[in-house]
Amino acid sequence: MCNLYSMTRNQDAIRAIARAMRDQTGNLPPMPGIFPDYPAPIVRNAPDGVRELALARWGMPSSQFALMEATKKRAAKLEAKGKAVDFTELLRMEPDTGTTNIRNIGSKHWQRWLGIENRCLVPFTSFSEFNREAGGDIWFALAEDRPLAFFAGIWANWTSVRKVREGETTNDLFGFLTTEPNARLAPFIRRRCPSFCGPRTRSSGG
Repeated sequence: MCNLYSMTRNQDAIRAIARAMRDQTGNLPPMPGIFPDYPAPIVRNAPDGVRELALARWGMPSSQFALMEATKKRAAKLEAKGKAVDFTELLRMEPDTGTTNIRNIGSKHWQRWLGIENRCLVPFTSFSEFNREAGGDIWFALAEDRPLAFFAGIWANWTSVRKVREGETTNDLFGFLTTEPNARLAPFIRRRCPSFCGPRTRSSGG
């Protein structure tokens, strides 16, 4: 599962390849390390129909089941300390940093965002997968010079609690769609990997 990637090409290259007609990202710096819940560029069809380059936080809303289970555990800890629990309010304020990699698109939770209006491209130049046998992160790119490529993704505008200190906020969010690793990736990635477009895939250091 990919929870770290980089995007080091400039926004002119992203706009040209993805044919984005509008840029909402301002002065976009190189991003050598993008982590879950951090803002990163995506290319999407905006509500007014214009294809745009925009920033969104990495991590789509987690399922209600996942949030419910997390809230039950938190409620149990509070009750063990003798504290009163309003479970409905606790559930509403349950922190959710999101789901970065979307595996089961057959789930009802994800199907609401599979239409054209919620599809997006996520530009990247390399991505990392943790491999215990290899001693840590392995980085992958389409070539040694790390050309620009794109993950297939979905995005949504969502109101939730991402971090306790922030409280309830409304954000544009995104996540990757995943697929079975190809023959080159399979020795290093045991589970599903991000779905991306590019003619070749090879591993590279760092």
